[in-house]
Amino acid sequence: MSLEKRLQEIVHHAYKHAPAVRQRFDAAGLKPADIRTLADLDKIPVLPKDEVVKMQRENPPFGGLLAVPLAEIKHIYFSPGPLYEPDPVRHDPTHVPMVQEALRQSGFVAGDVVLNTLSYHLVPAGLMLDEALTGLGCTVIPGGVGNSDLQVTMMKELGATGYVGTPSFLMKLIKKSEEMGLRWADFKLSKALVTAEPLPASLRRQLEEDYGVSVGNAYATAELGFLAINTTGGLPLTLLPAPIIQVVAPDTGQQVGSGEAGEVVITNFNTAYPLIRFGTGDMAIYTDPAPGKSQQQERSITLVGRSGEAVKIRGMFVHPNQLRYAVSQEVALERVQAIVTRPELRDQFEILIQLKEPAAENAVARIKAQVQQFCRVRVDSVSFVAPGVIAENAPIMLDKRTWD
Repeated sequence: MSLEKRLQEIVHHAYKHAPAVRQRFDAAGLKPADIRTLADLDKIPVLPKDEVVKMQRENPPFGGLLAVPLAEIKHIYFSPGPLYEPDPVRHDPTHVPMVQEALRQSGFVAGDVVLNTLSYHLVPAGLMLDEALTGLGCTVIPGGVGNSDLQVTMMKELGATGYVGTPSFLMKLIKKSEEMGLRWADFKLSKALVTAEPLPASLRRQLEEDYGVSVGNAYATAELGFLAINTTGGLPLTLLPAPIIQVVAPDTGQQVGSGEAGEVVITNFNTAYPLIRFGTGDMAIYTDPAPGKSQQQERSITLVGRSGEAVKIRGMFVHPNQLRYAVSQEVALERVQAIVTRPELRDQFEILIQLKEPAAENAVARIKAQVQQFCRVRVDSVSFVAPGVIAENAPIMLDKRTWD
């Protein structure tokens, strides 16, 4: 079934069965028949995550978003927000398949023995991966979090070939095995799907080059499951075919163009808990597919942080990690700080950079070009500063403008 057909069905179902969805549509002067294509989604106001938290607090437990009888819900999770979430597995036809697609792209196959170190307690991650793995024909060791000594022992004695969990805990287990006097070469673990925290390039290289573990890095949220995957290194994450993923300007809600930053907004197909134009709060740079590639499957995003941390400069939002990403394309930086002032009623955009290694002769011009490309704002000045000028805990975006 096409995404647009699924969209039409979920919009009609949600409008009919979820009171809060009906209220949102009515307030916007919309009817389900108005939403027929992916482009029509821009007619619907974004629903921020903070607003869902407020809705649940005022109308517990699900804020009017539950679209099936409570008796049909097999699990209720509690995840950061705080938010209550009904189990999506039996109500969203794309949920488990997208997790399995991320696993397949990361090299998991039937017959793998997989240590699942994601939590089975309160949050959906552990059970979600468990269901996807067993559906692929894998055998799961439900390790959960903690107990690193025991998990190393299980990994060794049960011949685990795969790992799912955070990248930092995987490295902790490897180091723990060495502390226990075991040789990593005697373990069978050769593949991992990591999520729930950033994966530094240095850690990925260490896992792959020093320990022979191929790594898939997934972008997922507790409310929506797996959204994107990277198996080759670098920052861009290829979007999975479902759910519907948009990157929109925070101030207008309209989709941004290729190379621009915006908020990740999701529309799922969960008939129990339909989230239509749900604002994740995550900021990302959107990239169109390469020529000849599928529009839905080959789009990518580069995560740059949270929307609340962005600073608007000359009408464009610039996020701290977006700036760091742009500058790092040209120099090996230790720290970076943008200072925004407003002399003579015009925004002044200055960048200070503390380097790890000397910069090339033409680095300033190239940095300005990269920042303008990725942040869509022209830089007035770039300065390289000595160690200590930018404090370790200094904000990356320093807004010194006054508006009196």
